[in-house]
Parts: sequence; C-alpha cells; structure tokens
Amino acid sequence: MAIPIIYNIRSLKERPVSTALTAVGMGLVVVVFVAMLALATGFRAALTSTGSRDNVLVLRKGADTELSSGLSREVVNIVSAMPFIALGTDGRALVSPEIYVVLSLERLTGGLANVVARGVSLKALEVRKGVKIVDGRMLNPGAPEIIVGHRLADRFANCRVGDRLTFGSREWTVVGHFTADGSAFESEIWGENEQFMPVFRGQVFQSLALRLKDPSAFPGVKQALEADVRLQVDAHREYEFYQDQSSQLGAVLRFVGIFISSIMAVGAVFGAVNTMYAAVASRSPEIAILKTLGFPPGSILSSFLMEAVLLALLGGLIGCLLSLPLNGIVTSTTNFQSFSEVAFAFRITPALLIQGIGFAVVMGLVGGFFPARRAAKQQVIESLRQG
Repeated sequence: MAIPIIYNIRSLKERPVSTALTAVGMGLVVVVFVAMLALATGFRAALTSTGSRDNVLVLRKGADTELSSGLSREVVNIVSAMPFIALGTDGRALVSPEIYVVLSLERLTGGLANVVARGVSLKALEVRKGVKIVDGRMLNPGAPEIIVGHRLADRFANCRVGDRLTFGSREWTVVGHFTADGSAFESEIWGENEQFMPVFRGQVFQSLALRLKDPSAFPGVKQALEADVRLQVDAHREYEFYQDQSSQLGAVLRFVGIFISSIMAVGAVFGAVNTMYAAVASRSPEIAILKTLGFPPGSILSSFLMEAVLLALLGGLIGCLLSLPLNGIVTSTTNFQSFSEVAFAFRITPALLIQGIGFAVVMGLVGGFFPARRAAKQQVIESLRQG
C-alpha cells in the first residue's frame, strides 16, 4: 500500500522556508552544472559546424593539424585538376589552397591572445558554404587586404572595417567582416593566400579545401589521393576533421564542469539531508500514525524519498530557469590543437536542461535516502515518544 503523493506535497508546503532554501541551493548547483556543459557544447558546436559535408580537406601525410602541414604548389595544382572536384559558376574548380598561421593580437580589454590568420583563395566563399560578408566587401586580388570574422571584430583592436592592422611586417586594411554560421571561422582573419604566402610561409600552403561533385564519392576520392605517390597527402572529410579538433578540449571542459558541480553538490546534498532529517524529527507522530494505519516500512521509505525527489525537482527547475539567460553569451577559450583563441557562444539545449534536472534528482535521492530509512525504521512507540 503506497502513501499518496499529495501527502508529500502538503508536507513541503508546511515548511516553506526550509523548502525554499534547500531548493535554491540545489538550483545554484544545477546552474553551474548546466553552464559548464553549455560551455563545452558551444565549443564543440563551433568547431563541428566549421566544416562542410560536401568538402574535403587535404593535408600533408601524417599531419594532424593545419599548423603542422605543408603542401607544395605542384601538389596543389595536381589535386586541383582532378575530375571529382565541383565547378563554380565560372567553370573553374572550387578549390581554396590555404595558408594557416597563428598571430598574437591585442584584445580591446587588454592583453594578448593568439588568433588564426588564414590565407584563402578568392573562391573561398564558394568553397565554404555559410560564409557571408556582412559588413564591407570581399578581398580584391593582389591587395594587402583582410576580412575579419565578426566575433573577432568586437574583441580585438584595429579590426573594424577601414582600420589598419599590422602583422607579418606589413600593414593590412580591414575591408570586411564575415559570418560563418557560428563556426570557428568567425574567430579568424582571412587574407588572399598569394599575399600571405611570401610574408609567412614562402612557397608552401598548409591545406587545400575543395568541394566534391558527389559527396558520397568521398571514400574513392580519399583512396585515390592517398594512393598517388606524387602527392603524399591525407584526405579528410572537412566536418569530421574539425569535429576531431574539438574532442580533446570539449572533453576537458565537460570533465571540469562535472567535477566542479560534484564538489558543489556535496554541500547541496548536506542541505537536503538536514532538511529531511528535520522533517522526520518533526513528523514522528505522523510516522507512528502511518504505521498504525498499516503502511509498511517500505512505503514510508518510498514516501520520504519521493519528498526529497520533489524537493530536488523544484531545485532543478529553478536552476534550469536561472541558466537560460546564459544561452548565446559569447566567450572564448584556447583550442589546444591550434593554440589559438576560438570565440563561441554558450549553447543550452533541451538535452542539457534534462541532464540538469536529472543531476538534481540524483542529489535529492542521495540526500533523502538516509533520513527516509530512519523514518522507515522508527518504531511506533519511539515515534510517539519523540512527538
């Protein structure tokens, strides 16, 4: 025979102050838990959305990052002439040989941070879907010009349209800002590859991005490129490559979030324990009556556990509501793979909110178990004496 859940709801309403304080304490833990996971999710989303499923990224054989790769002009010319590459509106191959370097720039708030400077072909906007100029214009060929990802423009000095930025012993004019569907490209500076090459890398490109005519043909394309002894390259699906780049730091952020939240949860659990023990002590006569009416110890234990879970659910809902304003707030961190800063937004998803409520329920179960067991074990006479 089970005790009606309305009994637990009325009991919580009878103790509004302790119920509210415990729920808020649990809610604050849930805020931290959801915020840290939203940080990791936002970072992964930024890098995962960087690549296109239609594109291939070609790197030097054995290179695991663009920074460590190097491709000669001859290799780029051979690959660019292959028949599996899609053609643009002008009938030319959709390829973008690219330079990849890391610069140290001054933040508007002070201090220096590493930023990726990418030399691209003038077809980069066609090769990479989702990249759009939102302010100013695209690069002119042969000019010392750059376009800046819009998430950098508000964070670093001299990045507004019309400003001049000095790096690589040259002065560059900012002629535009671009977006890239929230991807890591928005944390980069782009210039023409032929302008960047003599300044940074001599006659070597770091990577080659290309659009496939038929994305489903990738396995055969990969085999053909990697088997050609003239090339000595590795071919990656672009989106998978950037997804792998996010795995290490994403895992670290997630671990840190769970670790910090677990430490805070200890305090919240003690709060729940104290609340439930106080409830058991003050309701000893009720417990005696319940047992006299024939409710077995198991039902009493379940009832008090349910009360703790209801308290935790309330805290979880409070925490989820308090965490919602964080969604979309832009922050940045250093990507371990490229040693450069990546700007991204907190990403609070329905799945994260469900995890936050689940985390609260676990706190409630842990905090409510021992008081519930004590209530279930109390003898009728003992309960009446305590009352």
